[in-house]
Amino acid sequence: MSVQNQDVPEKQTLFLDADETYEDETGIEASYEQGKLASVYTASQWQLIWWRFRKHRLAFASLVLLCLLYLIGIFCEFVAPHDPNFYYDAYVYAPPQRFHFFDEEGQFSLRPFVYGLTPSRDPVSMRMIFEPNLAEKHPVYFFTSGTPYKMWGLWEMDYHLMGIEDPDAAFFPLGADRLGRDMLSRIAYGTRISMSIGLVGILISLILGIFFGGISGYYGGYIDSVIQRMIEFIRSVPTIPLWMGLSAAVPKEWSPLRTYFAITILLSLIGWTSLARVVRGRFLALREEDFVLAASLAGASEMRVIFRHMVPS
Repeated sequence: MSVQNQDVPEKQTLFLDADETYEDETGIEASYEQGKLASVYTASQWQLIWWRFRKHRLAFASLVLLCLLYLIGIFCEFVAPHDPNFYYDAYVYAPPQRFHFFDEEGQFSLRPFVYGLTPSRDPVSMRMIFEPNLAEKHPVYFFTSGTPYKMWGLWEMDYHLMGIEDPDAAFFPLGADRLGRDMLSRIAYGTRISMSIGLVGILISLILGIFFGGISGYYGGYIDSVIQRMIEFIRSVPTIPLWMGLSAAVPKEWSPLRTYFAITILLSLIGWTSLARVVRGRFLALREEDFVLAASLAGASEMRVIFRHMVPS
């Protein structure tokens, strides 16, 4: 248990049992219960936030789910069993394949397996129909070799989270789309794009909002008027038509990477205005505080006063 005394020049950490006491050089005796209270009292702000957050079960479960989604997005090449752009012509609109632990005779298998798919065509609707082939069982292996890929575009690898031995057999845990592409692989790759666009977009919006809001609130006057009129103009434009127009302006010949960054920047250029107004109001109040005046009198530059003293507040 941690016991601290404000008269001791350096922070001391002691470990006390329930029946032990500690007496420092000032003669103050600390018991186990006092040490327990002191440890709670001296907890940092982040510790208190974390303790309160862990008590909220829904919020904690949401954090776990969010971390799982980001892990899937980061390692989507490993999670995806196939190349997301590879076409399986014979398995257009193939249904999801269920994982089985019991075969048709009721025998249990510790390793899950999937049945092969037999395609046929409906004579009435002329649509492809897929029936499980009970005579064709494919064990599902985890952390196995499969389609080669480049992890993050850097390292050649062929390990996947799961797969089957026969590369020509059907393996579609979530089915296939209208072009015969594996849905699980496409969802895994799409998770990276969807999650990173929001994260990068919010980061850029945060930087723009703090910068323009801080400049507007700190200087005021003509600079404040110009920035506020610009914010009002951006907010007066309907969001959805603006997004549609800007998305249509992206050239079709651009690569997916350039299109991705273009959409991210477009979202950021629109979403920073609300934060800028909040930061401006906060800066208008903070610029009259004593610590801001003290920093200015100490010779700190305006940028240092803004980003070193006012932004953290």
